[in-house]
Amino acid sequence: MDVPIAANVLGAMGAVSLQVCWSVQLIPQIVINYRRHNAVGLQPTMMMLWAWAGVPLGVYNIVEEFNVALRIQPQILTFLSLVTWIQCFYYEKKWSVTRSLAVVVPVACVMGGIQAALIIALRIAKGKYLQWPLTLMAVLSAALLAAGVLRHYWDIYVHRTVRGISFLFVGIDAAGDLFSLVSVFFQPTLDALGLVIYGTELVLWIGVFACGGYYNFLPWIQKRLRKRKGDLNGSGIVSPACSRSSGHREAPAPEPIALHDLPSSTSVFRTPSGEVDFIRQRSAGSRSGDEHAAGP
Repeated sequence: MDVPIAANVLGAMGAVSLQVCWSVQLIPQIVINYRRHNAVGLQPTMMMLWAWAGVPLGVYNIVEEFNVALRIQPQILTFLSLVTWIQCFYYEKKWSVTRSLAVVVPVACVMGGIQAALIIALRIAKGKYLQWPLTLMAVLSAALLAAGVLRHYWDIYVHRTVRGISFLFVGIDAAGDLFSLVSVFFQPTLDALGLVIYGTELVLWIGVFACGGYYNFLPWIQKRLRKRKGDLNGSGIVSPACSRSSGHREAPAPEPIALHDLPSSTSVFRTPSGEVDFIRQRSAGSRSGDEHAAGP
């Protein structure tokens, strides 16, 4: 007797949690880009795919006459994705504000026009009992979201580190997918398509977490342990190798790069590849500055 009540409660909690998570998921990423004044490692392709994913998702939710929150959520997803996408060009390509707005505003208008046209067309199709176009919208939105995450896997493979993307953003999005699964699972009729859609993206985000643990967190822990061991040796606990030396102390290591300057995922976990990328960028910037100062 309590099963339907529990199903309704858990389903409602899943739906509400999904809206909260999906509405704010990209805000931490936008804030991190703003604070660092760079978007190194963040994939603009991923953000554009997510922006387009909001178009068919919005069509599906509006035509199916879901609640207001579900209708607004895809619009928020598209808006925040476009903001994050244009940040990549503003910070990395050094575009001006005027140029950035001149590019992103027409793209947003085109997306809005396509969504409006599809809503009208699919409402007519639904009136004629054609369900497959709506199913296509749901599948297309899920495919675009998954493709965006897969694009980041290529960057992880190439650089052997999780760069640019915020783990807080990843965690919020993964939580949204998890709550979505809860909501779908406790619906009166089990939607296998919904389980596949949200389950696929959840697995992809878990993979990003696993890569971050292996490439970012584990080296960070090892470096902390080595530093602690070095501090113990330097505080009077002399190792055998030092006792056999001539008594000369090694020169102190150079000052480490500031954590907030590194193009890592969280500004906390420092990875060798991240440092190399940052040093190369700074060196290239210094050389170009010297050449400019030298003049013809």
